[in-house]
Amino acid sequence: MKQRGPLAFGLVGAGDIARKRVAGALRSLGPGANLLGVASRRKGPAEDLAHEHGIPRVYSDWRALLADPEIGAVYVSTPVDLHAEITIAAARAGKHVLCEKPMALTHRECLAMIRACRKAGVRLGIAYYRRFYPVVRRMRELLQAGAIGKPILADVLVGERFNPVGRAAPRRWLIDRRRSGGGPMMDFGCHRLDLLLYLLGDVRAAQGALGNLAFRNRSVEDHATAVLSFASGATGHVTASHCLDASEDRFSILGTTGRLVVSNLGSGRLEVTTPSGATHHDLPPHSNLHFPLVEDFHSAVLDRRDPLVSGEEGARTSLVLDQIYGRAPKARLRRT
Repeated sequence: MKQRGPLAFGLVGAGDIARKRVAGALRSLGPGANLLGVASRRKGPAEDLAHEHGIPRVYSDWRALLADPEIGAVYVSTPVDLHAEITIAAARAGKHVLCEKPMALTHRECLAMIRACRKAGVRLGIAYYRRFYPVVRRMRELLQAGAIGKPILADVLVGERFNPVGRAAPRRWLIDRRRSGGGPMMDFGCHRLDLLLYLLGDVRAAQGALGNLAFRNRSVEDHATAVLSFASGATGHVTASHCLDASEDRFSILGTTGRLVVSNLGSGRLEVTTPSGATHHDLPPHSNLHFPLVEDFHSAVLDRRDPLVSGEEGARTSLVLDQIYGRAPKARLRRT
C-alpha cells in the first residue's frame, strides 16, 4: 500500500547545507511532495530560508515542527549531537526521517535511532549522497565485473583549509567535539568511508592516527589517517585533513590486474586501467548533489521500501568511525 497524496516534508535546521542544497532538492521533487516547514532556534536564518524557497511555516523549535500533523517526513540538518535525539522523537511522532551524515556521535546512538524507527514503522535514511554519483556507480559496476581483478588497495585523500575564526563563524560547531564528535574524518572523511563500504564490502578492523598539525588549540583533530582491513583481504588508507593549502579529493582502488583512479571525486572523471589499456570516463554528479538522495528517499517512503542508504548502512560507517576514534572494541566491527 502506497502513501496517498503529496508527502509533506519539514526541514530541521537552516544552516549551510540546508540553504545551499537540501531545501532546493526537496522543492524539486515535483507534485508528489512539498516542503511545508522549517525549524531553527535561530529565527533569522529560518525566516530567510523560508522566504527564499517559499516555505509557508517557520518554527523556532524542532519539537513544534514534529507536532505538526500535516508533516509526514523530516530532513534533519543539524549538528551531529542532535541527530539521535531529533530522529528518535520524529519516529515517535510518526515521521519518516532523512538524517544528515555522520548518522550520530556513536554507533550506539545509531542503533537507538534504528530501533525507534523500526518500532514506529517509519523509514530512516542517511545523507551519504555520494553513493549516487554516476562515477561511483560506474566503479561499483567495474568492480563487480572483475575489471581490475581482485581489489588490493584503496587510497583516498580528501582535504581543505578549514579554520573558522570567532565564535560566530559559520560551521564553527564542526571543531567542537561535543557537537561534531571529531574533526575532518567525522565531517567529510565519513563520506569516503561509506563509499569504501559500498564498493569493497565489510571492514574487519580499523584504526586511526589523529593529530593537530596546524591548529593545536582545537578539541578535535585537524588531520587524520585511517587504516582499514576489509573482510575480503583488501586494505585501505583514508586521509582527511583541515590543514592543506589547496583542496584535494582523490579516490583510487588498485587491483591485481588494473586500477580505478578519480583525481577529483566531485568532477567525476574516472581513469580505468585494465590489461586492455587505459580509458577515461566523464561522469559528473547532479547539479544539486543532494537531489538524487532526496529523490530516492521520497520514492522509498511511497513504495514502502528501504532507501539505498538506510539507517543500517549509516550505522556501518559509524561503527568504523568508532574504531578510528578509539570508541569501540575491534570485536564489534562487523555488519549490523
